[in-house]
Amino acid sequence: MIYPRVALIGLGLIASSMAHAMRAGGLAGEIVGYAKSAETRAIAKELFCDRVTDSAAEAVKDADLVVLAVPVGAMGAIAAEIGLHLKPGATVTDVGSVKQAVVDAVAPHLPAGVHFIPGHPMAGTEYSGPRSGFATLFQNRWWLLTPSESTDPQALARLRQLIEQMGAKVDTMDVAHHDLVVAVVSHVPHAIAYTMVGVADHMRRVSQSEVIKYSAAGFRDFTRIAASDPTMWRDVFLTNKDAVLDILGRFAEELFVLQRAIRMGDGDHLHAYFTRTRAIRRGIIEAGQDTAAPDFGRAVPTGKEG
Repeated sequence: MIYPRVALIGLGLIASSMAHAMRAGGLAGEIVGYAKSAETRAIAKELFCDRVTDSAAEAVKDADLVVLAVPVGAMGAIAAEIGLHLKPGATVTDVGSVKQAVVDAVAPHLPAGVHFIPGHPMAGTEYSGPRSGFATLFQNRWWLLTPSESTDPQALARLRQLIEQMGAKVDTMDVAHHDLVVAVVSHVPHAIAYTMVGVADHMRRVSQSEVIKYSAAGFRDFTRIAASDPTMWRDVFLTNKDAVLDILGRFAEELFVLQRAIRMGDGDHLHAYFTRTRAIRRGIIEAGQDTAAPDFGRAVPTGKEG
């Protein structure tokens, strides 16, 4: 056991997966949960929490680790609610995919003697809610931590131990660098996916039924990404807007070069460009962050083929 009592504030995919992983590994003595919805609290009590509470302040009482797993836009209000109720020496972390906005919103409300170590598990699915979690979500995935220069080394080592025993790989970086990196690998790809699905939705030459019926792998994967939680992604784009706009600007420049090559019939440029981008895919597979199996390892549909 690493933490005698863990409080999960917000009980969606990440928090529920943490609870399942902690239970499977015997990493927490008691798991206490809170969510705004009474229905969510009831499901969490049934599936993975030892106890649920009617308020965030009650949930964090005597907790050794507090995990803020709410949308980034709600972090400040939650921190204000729990600040005076935190146990001296407790560690507070979060799972938001933006870090500067979380630090700005949360840190002012935490008392001295409480260790704040922002975090971001680079894992997820398009599903959300308390029934979506599973114990192996973090296996071989990166979990980024953004400690400050004043972070207590023992508190950091303890949190790292928990994360690693849940199956993840831990790395640390500064807040600004984190927000730029995730804009490239997560935020802008989501923006592009939302946009492409929006384009398909607005096409009048092809009916919606045909778009759905003839969805090939590329568009289908866009729709998977675009099915992600809308509240979370609204907050992500609003709170990491500088980095997102920077990378979107770079994307627009790359897209212009690609458009020109297509327009000019520059096959050599296209082939060279696609060769370089293909190498990125190989690098991801070699890093163990995806499978080389055909069609991303999806199960092949059974039944008669027409």
